Amino acid sequence: MEKILDGKTLSSKIKNELKTEIKTFMIKPCLTVIQIGNDEASNIYIESKRKACEETGIWFKHVKYDSFVDKLEVINKIKELNSDEYVDGILLQLPLPNGFDAKNIIKYINPSKDVDGLTDISVGKLVNNKNCLVSCTPLGIIRLLEEYNIELEGKHVVIVGRSNLVGKPLMSLCLNKNATVTVCHSKTVNLEKITKEADILIVAVGHKKLITENMVKENCVVIDVGINRADGKIYGDVDYNNVYNKASYITPVPGGVGPMTVAMLLKNVVKSYKSRNTSK
Repeated sequence: MEKILDGKTLSSKIKNELKTEIKTFMIKPCLTVIQIGNDEASNIYIESKRKACEETGIWFKHVKYDSFVDKLEVINKIKELNSDEYVDGILLQLPLPNGFDAKNIIKYINPSKDVDGLTDISVGKLVNNKNCLVSCTPLGIIRLLEEYNIELEGKHVVIVGRSNLVGKPLMSLCLNKNATVTVCHSKTVNLEKITKEADILIVAVGHKKLITENMVKENCVVIDVGINRADGKIYGDVDYNNVYNKASYITPVPGGVGPMTVAMLLKNVVKSYKSRNTSK
Protein backbone atom coordinates (compact mmCIF):
# COMPACT_ATOMS: atom_id res chain seq x y z
CA MET A 1 0.00 0.00 0.00
CA GLU A 2 1.20 3.51 -0.82
CA LYS A 3 1.98 5.22 2.48
CA ILE A 4 2.92 8.68 1.27
CA LEU A 5 0.36 11.49 1.55
CA ASP A 6 1.32 13.35 -1.60
CA GLY A 7 0.52 17.02 -1.07
CA LYS A 8 2.40 18.07 -4.17
CA THR A 9 0.17 16.11 -6.56
CA LEU A 10 -3.03 17.09 -4.74
CA SER A 11 -2.08 20.78 -4.70
CA SER A 12 -1.51 20.66 -8.48
CA LYS A 13 -4.96 19.12 -8.93
CA ILE A 14 -6.55 21.86 -6.78
CA LYS A 15 -4.68 24.61 -8.64
CA ASN A 16 -5.85 23.24 -11.99
CA GLU A 17 -9.45 23.18 -10.75
CA LEU A 18 -9.12 26.79 -9.55
CA LYS A 19 -7.53 27.86 -12.83
CA THR A 20 -10.50 26.45 -14.76
CA GLU A 21 -12.96 28.16 -12.42
CA ILE A 22 -11.17 31.53 -12.49
CA LYS A 23 -11.33 31.58 -16.31
CA THR A 24 -15.12 31.94 -15.96
CA PHE A 25 -14.84 35.07 -13.79
CA MET A 26 -15.44 38.52 -15.27
CA ILE A 27 -12.67 40.01 -13.12
CA LYS A 28 -9.64 38.22 -11.74
CA PRO A 29 -9.44 37.68 -7.97
CA CYS A 30 -6.62 39.60 -6.27
CA LEU A 31 -4.31 38.74 -3.37
CA THR A 32 -2.21 41.40 -1.65
CA VAL A 33 0.70 40.33 0.55
CA ILE A 34 2.16 42.88 2.97
CA GLN A 35 5.75 42.35 4.03
CA ILE A 36 7.71 44.25 6.67
CA GLY A 37 11.48 43.81 6.57
CA ASN A 38 13.51 41.43 4.43
CA ASP A 39 13.37 38.03 6.15
CA GLU A 40 15.03 35.51 3.83
CA ALA A 41 12.51 32.70 4.43
CA SER A 42 9.63 35.16 3.95
CA ASN A 43 11.06 36.21 0.59
CA ILE A 44 11.03 32.55 -0.53
CA TYR A 45 7.46 31.99 0.69
CA ILE A 46 6.20 35.17 -0.95
CA GLU A 47 7.79 34.18 -4.25
CA SER A 48 6.07 30.78 -4.11
CA LYS A 49 2.74 32.55 -3.47
CA ARG A 50 3.36 34.87 -6.41
CA LYS A 51 4.16 31.95 -8.69
CA ALA A 52 1.07 30.00 -7.58
CA CYS A 53 -1.16 33.04 -8.16
CA GLU A 54 0.26 33.57 -11.64
CA GLU A 55 -0.28 29.87 -12.48
CA THR A 56 -3.95 30.00 -11.52
CA GLY A 57 -4.87 33.45 -12.83
CA ILE A 58 -5.02 35.39 -9.55
CA TRP A 59 -3.64 38.94 -9.49
CA PHE A 60 -0.77 39.19 -7.02
CA LYS A 61 0.27 42.42 -5.33
CA HIS A 62 3.28 42.69 -3.03
CA VAL A 63 3.48 45.68 -0.68
CA LYS A 64 6.92 45.75 0.94
CA TYR A 65 8.08 48.03 3.76
CA ASP A 66 11.47 48.29 5.41
CA SER A 67 11.76 47.14 9.02
CA PHE A 68 11.69 50.74 10.29
CA VAL A 69 8.27 51.57 8.87
CA ASP A 70 5.78 53.21 11.22
CA LYS A 71 3.04 50.79 12.28
CA LEU A 72 0.39 53.39 11.41
CA GLU A 73 1.53 53.46 7.78
CA VAL A 74 0.95 49.71 7.54
CA ILE A 75 -2.44 49.96 9.27
CA ASN A 76 -3.53 52.74 6.91
CA LYS A 77 -2.51 50.59 3.94
CA ILE A 78 -4.62 47.72 5.32
CA LYS A 79 -7.61 50.05 5.69
CA GLU A 80 -7.12 51.20 2.11
CA LEU A 81 -7.02 47.58 0.91
CA ASN A 82 -10.12 46.75 2.98
CA SER A 83 -11.99 49.43 1.00
CA ASP A 84 -10.63 48.36 -2.39
CA GLU A 85 -13.36 46.31 -4.07
CA TYR A 86 -10.81 44.68 -6.38
CA VAL A 87 -8.75 43.22 -3.52
CA ASP A 88 -10.09 39.86 -2.30
CA GLY A 89 -7.36 38.69 0.05
CA ILE A 90 -5.02 40.50 2.43
CA LEU A 91 -2.14 38.62 4.06
CA LEU A 92 0.45 39.97 6.48
CA GLN A 93 3.58 37.89 5.95
CA LEU A 94 4.92 36.54 9.24
CA PRO A 95 7.18 36.68 11.17
CA LEU A 96 7.47 40.44 11.64
CA PRO A 97 10.71 42.18 12.67
CA ASN A 98 11.32 42.88 16.36
CA GLY A 99 9.24 45.73 17.68
CA PHE A 100 6.06 44.82 15.79
CA ASP A 101 3.09 43.08 17.37
CA ALA A 102 1.44 41.00 14.65
CA LYS A 103 -1.92 40.76 16.45
CA ASN A 104 -2.18 44.54 16.69
CA ILE A 105 -1.81 44.84 12.92
CA ILE A 106 -3.76 41.77 11.81
CA LYS A 107 -6.82 42.93 13.75
CA TYR A 108 -7.31 45.72 11.18
CA ILE A 109 -7.76 43.25 8.30
CA ASN A 110 -11.39 42.88 7.22
CA PRO A 111 -12.37 39.30 8.25
CA SER A 112 -13.95 38.76 4.81
CA LYS A 113 -10.48 39.32 3.27
CA ASP A 114 -8.51 37.57 6.04
CA VAL A 115 -7.16 34.72 3.88
CA ASP A 116 -4.80 33.60 6.66
CA GLY A 117 -7.74 33.18 9.06
CA LEU A 118 -5.96 35.02 11.87
CA THR A 119 -8.33 37.82 12.91
CA ASP A 120 -10.22 37.31 16.17
CA ILE A 121 -13.51 37.16 14.25
CA SER A 122 -12.21 34.42 11.93
CA VAL A 123 -10.87 32.43 14.90
CA GLY A 124 -14.13 32.82 16.82
CA LYS A 125 -16.20 31.65 13.86
CA LEU A 126 -13.98 28.59 13.42
CA VAL A 127 -14.32 27.65 17.10
CA ASN A 128 -18.11 27.91 16.72
CA ASN A 129 -18.04 25.86 13.49
CA LYS A 130 -19.37 28.72 11.37
CA ASN A 131 -18.48 29.49 7.76
CA CYS A 132 -15.28 31.55 7.64
CA LEU A 133 -11.83 31.81 6.11
CA VAL A 134 -9.61 29.27 7.85
CA SER A 135 -5.83 29.29 8.31
CA CYS A 136 -4.28 27.69 5.22
CA THR A 137 -2.00 25.01 6.69
CA PRO A 138 -4.67 23.40 8.93
CA LEU A 139 -7.15 23.57 6.06
CA GLY A 140 -4.60 21.89 3.78
CA ILE A 141 -4.03 19.09 6.30
CA ILE A 142 -7.76 18.36 6.53
CA ARG A 143 -8.06 18.37 2.72
CA LEU A 144 -5.12 15.98 2.42
CA LEU A 145 -6.68 13.56 4.91
CA GLU A 146 -10.00 13.74 3.03
CA GLU A 147 -8.28 12.96 -0.28
CA TYR A 148 -6.96 9.71 1.16
CA ASN A 149 -10.28 8.87 2.89
CA ILE A 150 -8.74 9.07 6.35
CA GLU A 151 -11.61 9.52 8.82
CA LEU A 152 -11.26 11.88 11.77
CA GLU A 153 -14.49 11.00 13.56
CA GLY A 154 -13.82 8.96 16.69
CA LYS A 155 -10.04 9.08 16.16
CA HIS A 156 -7.54 10.32 18.74
CA VAL A 157 -5.68 13.21 17.11
CA VAL A 158 -2.54 14.43 18.88
CA ILE A 159 -1.26 17.83 17.76
CA VAL A 160 2.25 18.79 18.83
CA GLY A 161 2.46 22.60 18.70
CA ARG A 162 -0.07 25.26 19.72
CA SER A 163 0.68 28.15 17.36
CA ASN A 164 -2.08 30.52 16.26
CA LEU A 165 -1.27 29.68 12.63
CA VAL A 166 -1.38 25.86 12.85
CA GLY A 167 -1.97 24.14 16.19
CA LYS A 168 -4.94 26.09 17.53
CA PRO A 169 -7.03 26.30 14.34
CA LEU A 170 -6.22 22.65 13.60
CA MET A 171 -7.56 21.70 17.02
CA SER A 172 -10.89 23.39 16.18
CA LEU A 173 -11.08 21.80 12.71
CA CYS A 174 -10.49 18.32 14.17
CA LEU A 175 -13.04 18.86 16.96
CA ASN A 176 -15.54 20.03 14.36
CA LYS A 177 -14.96 16.68 12.61
CA ASN A 178 -15.73 14.80 15.86
CA ALA A 179 -12.17 13.75 16.63
CA THR A 180 -10.85 13.48 20.19
CA VAL A 181 -8.04 16.02 20.31
CA THR A 182 -4.98 16.36 22.55
CA VAL A 183 -2.68 19.37 22.10
CA CYS A 184 0.93 19.12 23.29
CA HIS A 185 3.43 21.96 23.61
CA SER A 186 6.76 22.96 25.18
CA LYS A 187 5.40 22.55 28.74
CA THR A 188 3.87 19.10 28.12
CA VAL A 189 5.18 16.44 30.49
CA ASN A 190 6.07 13.00 29.02
CA LEU A 191 5.43 13.85 25.36
CA GLU A 192 6.32 10.33 24.22
CA LYS A 193 3.53 8.76 26.31
CA ILE A 194 0.94 11.02 24.65
CA THR A 195 2.19 10.77 21.05
CA LYS A 196 2.16 6.97 21.36
CA GLU A 197 -1.61 7.12 21.94
CA ALA A 198 -2.29 8.99 18.68
CA ASP A 199 -4.25 7.48 15.81
CA ILE A 200 -3.31 10.63 13.88
CA LEU A 201 -0.20 12.55 14.92
CA ILE A 202 0.32 16.08 13.60
CA VAL A 203 3.60 17.81 14.41
CA ALA A 204 4.18 21.54 13.90
CA VAL A 205 6.94 22.88 16.15
CA GLY A 206 9.99 23.59 13.98
CA HIS A 207 12.32 21.09 15.69
CA LYS A 208 14.31 18.81 13.40
CA LYS A 209 13.47 15.10 13.86
CA LEU A 210 11.71 15.70 17.19
CA ILE A 211 9.42 12.69 16.66
CA THR A 212 11.31 9.40 16.56
CA GLU A 213 10.20 5.85 15.82
CA ASN A 214 9.66 4.96 19.48
CA MET A 215 7.18 7.86 19.87
CA VAL A 216 4.52 6.54 17.48
CA LYS A 217 2.33 3.44 17.56
CA GLU A 218 1.95 0.98 14.71
CA ASN A 219 -0.27 2.18 11.84
CA CYS A 220 -0.39 5.76 13.06
CA VAL A 221 -1.09 8.47 10.47
CA VAL A 222 1.76 10.99 10.70
CA ILE A 223 1.49 14.56 9.41
CA ASP A 224 4.73 16.56 9.49
CA VAL A 225 4.32 20.33 9.22
CA GLY A 226 7.91 21.18 10.15
CA ILE A 227 10.31 22.98 7.84
CA ASN A 228 13.83 22.97 9.27
CA ARG A 229 16.83 24.05 7.21
CA ALA A 230 20.20 22.51 8.10
CA ASP A 231 23.30 21.54 6.12
CA GLY A 232 21.71 22.94 2.97
CA LYS A 233 18.81 20.49 3.29
CA ILE A 234 15.20 20.65 4.49
CA TYR A 235 14.12 18.40 7.35
CA GLY A 236 10.75 17.88 8.99
CA ASP A 237 9.86 17.58 12.67
CA VAL A 238 9.62 13.80 12.20
CA ASP A 239 12.47 11.33 11.72
CA TYR A 240 10.91 10.30 8.40
CA ASN A 241 13.07 7.33 7.39
CA ASN A 242 12.54 5.47 10.67
CA VAL A 243 8.95 6.51 11.44
CA TYR A 244 7.94 5.53 7.88
CA ASN A 245 8.13 1.84 8.79
CA LYS A 246 5.52 2.16 11.56
CA ALA A 247 3.14 4.65 9.94
CA SER A 248 0.09 3.68 7.88
CA TYR A 249 0.37 7.06 6.12
CA ILE A 250 2.99 9.80 6.36
CA THR A 251 3.71 13.15 4.73
CA PRO A 252 7.14 13.79 3.23
CA VAL A 253 9.10 17.02 3.80
CA PRO A 254 9.20 18.70 1.37
CA GLY A 255 6.21 17.75 -0.80
CA GLY A 256 3.62 17.05 1.87
CA VAL A 257 1.91 19.84 3.81
CA GLY A 258 3.84 22.77 2.27
CA PRO A 259 2.24 22.67 -1.21
CA MET A 260 -1.19 22.23 0.40
CA THR A 261 -0.76 25.45 2.36
CA VAL A 262 -0.29 27.43 -0.85
CA ALA A 263 -3.20 25.65 -2.57
CA MET A 264 -5.53 26.50 0.34
CA LEU A 265 -4.42 30.13 0.24
CA LEU A 266 -5.54 30.28 -3.38
CA LYS A 267 -8.83 28.58 -2.45
CA ASN A 268 -9.38 31.16 0.29
CA VAL A 269 -8.78 34.03 -2.14
CA VAL A 270 -11.34 32.54 -4.56
CA LYS A 271 -13.80 31.92 -1.72
CA SER A 272 -13.47 35.55 -0.65
CA TYR A 273 -13.90 36.72 -4.26
CA LYS A 274 -17.05 34.64 -4.69
CA SER A 275 -18.55 35.96 -1.46
CA ARG A 276 -18.29 39.47 -2.92
CA ASN A 277 -19.36 38.47 -6.41
CA THR A 278 -22.36 36.29 -5.66
CA SER A 279 -23.30 35.96 -9.32
CA LYS A 280 -20.24 33.71 -9.69
